[in-house]
Parts: sequence; structure tokens; C-alpha cells
Amino acid sequence: MYSEKPSVLACVTSQYECDRIIDTARSLADERGAQLRVVSVLKPTEDYSLVCDQIEYLDRVAKDAGADMTIFFADDAARACAQFAFENGAYHIVTGMHDGGDESFLVRFNRIAPAVSITMVDKDNTAYTMEASPCRAR
Repeated sequence: MYSEKPSVLACVTSQYECDRIIDTARSLADERGAQLRVVSVLKPTEDYSLVCDQIEYLDRVAKDAGADMTIFFADDAARACAQFAFENGAYHIVTGMHDGGDESFLVRFNRIAPAVSITMVDKDNTAYTMEASPCRAR
């Protein structure tokens, strides 16, 4: 699945509103000449029938944006996304907003993959970016 072309990774949950994340990631990938990838991590214990419509919708949005959507079933979303980012040359991820917790997805992802820039998109489609710096990438 690895490509030599750098990529922007849209990290989505099973919510319809995550289409804004894919749209923002598509714009960012286009601006930077990168490939777009979309990933979602579902907990292995979920009743997937409760989220299948949302996942199908997001898969269509991803395809319309020129990307495939990869779904992982794992308890550790941050680790799964960081591994996927590494394997696919992602230098930037796009997600929803940080929930403020010390063990949130974004905090944990940043600990695992500090060299990856992060853009968070709020419900009003405002994007906030934290660029990776050389000192963070050590």
C-alpha cells in the first residue's frame, strides 16, 4: 500500500460530520501535491450495524475526493493511525477537534508521531494547524 508520493491522512470517526475532515484534507493534499488517504479506526467490540450507514457515507465522500477509505478494528486508534501514517508516507493528518484530555487521540498520536503535522477542523469548518518542527521530530 506504500506509495513514494507523500500523503495527507484524513482520520475520521463514524460520524456523518467527518465529511468536513475529508474535504479539508483533500484541499490540503491538492495544495501540496500530495496523495489523500482516509482512515477510520473502530473498536473491535462495537456493534457495527449502528455505524454502517455513516461508514458507507464517508466511504463515498472519500471516493468522491479521489481516495480509498481504510478501516481498522483496534482498541488504540492513535497507534493504528500513526502506523498507517508511517507506512503510507503521511506527513500531515487532518482530524476533528482535540477534546482537551491528556490521553486524547491527538495527544497520543503526537507522542507516537511527533514529525507529523496536525490540522484540526471544528464544526464550523475552521481549520487549526500545528506544523511539525525539526525539534519535535527528534
